[in-house]
Amino acid sequence: MSQTRHVPVMLQRCLDLLAPALEATGPQPPVVVDCTLGLGGHSEALLAAFPAARLVALDRDKEALRLSGERLAPYGDRATLVHAVYDELPEVLHRLGIPKVQGVLFDLGVSSMQLDEADRGFAYAQDAPLDMRMDQTTGIGAAEVLNTYPPGELVRILRAYGEEKQAKRIVSAVVREREREPFTNSARLVELIRDSLPQAAKRTGGNPAKRTFQALRIEVNGELTVLERAVPAAVRSLAVGGRIAVLSYHSLEDRLVKQVFAAGAANTAPPGLPVVPERYQPRLKLLTRGAELPTEEEVAENRRAAPARLRGAQRIREEER
Repeated sequence: MSQTRHVPVMLQRCLDLLAPALEATGPQPPVVVDCTLGLGGHSEALLAAFPAARLVALDRDKEALRLSGERLAPYGDRATLVHAVYDELPEVLHRLGIPKVQGVLFDLGVSSMQLDEADRGFAYAQDAPLDMRMDQTTGIGAAEVLNTYPPGELVRILRAYGEEKQAKRIVSAVVREREREPFTNSARLVELIRDSLPQAAKRTGGNPAKRTFQALRIEVNGELTVLERAVPAAVRSLAVGGRIAVLSYHSLEDRLVKQVFAAGAANTAPPGLPVVPERYQPRLKLLTRGAELPTEEEVAENRRAAPARLRGAQRIREEER
């Protein structure tokens, strides 16, 4: 496995955000959860930077778990790798007998490995079977979505998940073509998208297939649905003083994270109370002003960092029972 292809995004900033919670000394070692293990770049850095910490890392991709297992082997039993989707975090922690954790990291989107392995069908730059499942042992692939979903549903997916303004044009072409012959490979879809877009739409924003591929990937993996459950669950798993950092790569993910953090940081008391009771006090403190962006230097070194948005929050109060 070539290490050059995997450069963890905003790595130092993620470590800095989590550090105060993971450097704390106590009777038990601090636990940090990497909800999106991937090739293990962030996990390895967490284990190296915080020698007292114990890592629990989740991934739905068995190949990622195998490769990361090799990479993290030197850390022995400090690292526990689990085959799970990140909204399963509460069950995973319960199974491991961990009541609360000190740190949580999410690095959303597709891992470098999935983009770089041609046969997974994530990348629009090379022809491959239209699969896009992060866990290839379950669920339906992108080809089945394209070939079987009703046109209205495909338009909704392209608009909502890909922010594709030309969704209707693309879906009309897809529906016409799939009746002639079902879709199986990415190159045919890329060509169809190019042919169905007006000239002006092709001149901006990189590869014109990018938004459609993103939308299909999100649908196939249920990414936003999973994230809607996962971020609140991760916040609930934090001990008081614990910290969470989330890297997202498009506006829908970032908006969702922002809403969860903002709700946690809000005072929920009815207006006009002279003293705000404990149960209405904020449970979170925001650690980033809005979303932080990668530096120009980082984007120059690693183009996949360009769309990244980082938000952090700290647990300052228990949930009210």
